[in-house]
Amino acid sequence: MGLSMIDIEQLNAIVQDLGWEEGDEIILKIGGSRTSGIHQTEGANPKWSPPFGNVKHNTDAQIVIENVSRRDHTRSSPAISN
Repeated sequence: MGLSMIDIEQLNAIVQDLGWEEGDEIILKIGGSRTSGIHQTEGANPKWSPPFGNVKHNTDAQIVIENVSRRDHTRSSPAISN
């Protein structure tokens, strides 16, 4: 399986198909990564104990394009009962 690349024209076509518009807030994220959240002791081996805040991307990481302007928050609202 080879690497599939898209160009800017293909990306623009996808954005139009999704109904996104100029001015929408777009965020690029990398999925498939981990960040160390543990403060290691001084002299700890970084191979087994990565320093605090160290980010490592997996070889199968994904790039996620999120349109925050179009996010639907209504489903996370509590139900109102009478």
